[in-house]
This record gives sequence, C-alpha cells and structure tokens, in this order.
Amino acid sequence: MAKECPLYKTAHRDRYGLLKGYAKFNRHNMTWAEEKLWKELRRGKQGTKFRRQYIIGDYIADFVCLEHNLIIELDGECYEGEEQREKDKVRQSYLESLGYTVIRFTNEIVTNNIEQILKTINKHVFPDLPFAEVIETEQR
Repeated sequence: MAKECPLYKTAHRDRYGLLKGYAKFNRHNMTWAEEKLWKELRRGKQGTKFRRQYIIGDYIADFVCLEHNLIIELDGECYEGEEQREKDKVRQSYLESLGYTVIRFTNEIVTNNIEQILKTINKHVFPDLPFAEVIETEQR
C-alpha cells in the first residue's frame, strides 16, 4: 500500500540543496518585519507551532503552521511590481492546491498593527473561537 503524501513536499533533488541554502540564509537575515512577527509566533506562543523559511515544493514559505495548513507571507517593497505579483499568484495557487491557506501581510501592517495580525492568524488557526475584529488580508 502506498504511503499517503503529506501536504508539505520537498523540492526536486536537483533544487533542494539550493533552496535549503536560501532558506538558511533567509533565517539568518530576516527583515525587521519578519523578526517582529517571528518574535510573536516562535515557541508556540500562539498556541501552535510555526516554522520559518520552510521549503514546500520549489518554494520557501516565510512562515508555516503544518498542523493547520497555514502559510503566512510578508510582502515588502520588492513585491509591489506587476511581475512579482504574477509570480506570487502562481506560487499561491500551487500552495493552495496542496491544501494550504495562504495569508499575506505587508511589512507596513506588521509594523503598525501586530495585534490585529495575531488576531487574524488566530482566526485561521482556531476558527471556532470568537475573536474580536480581524483585519483583512491583502488580496492579490
């Protein structure tokens, strides 16, 4: 009997080493917004485990909660161009096809509204619990 494939998948062997190197670099060189959010997500502070710079397929997710199939992406200024938005749509479609929910926040929102971001994340992780006002995630 074939073993069922989990939602996370590693990259093809010829690309995994390269992606692993990028992920390690990104973990050691986080943006200020990533650092601020990671401080709130690490060590299960939100009631569930998150991983950062995690390889799924041929992509690296900023933050992922495997238990709840949730990916959090932070978008800085380099994500404002139309070409990057198109790449992100393809990437997001792929991740959603694996069963993930992808939510995106801009770095600016992380800086100005971390409490609301945490409420939004909790609403996705614990949908049956009542939460106060939840901010809208950026739709692209």
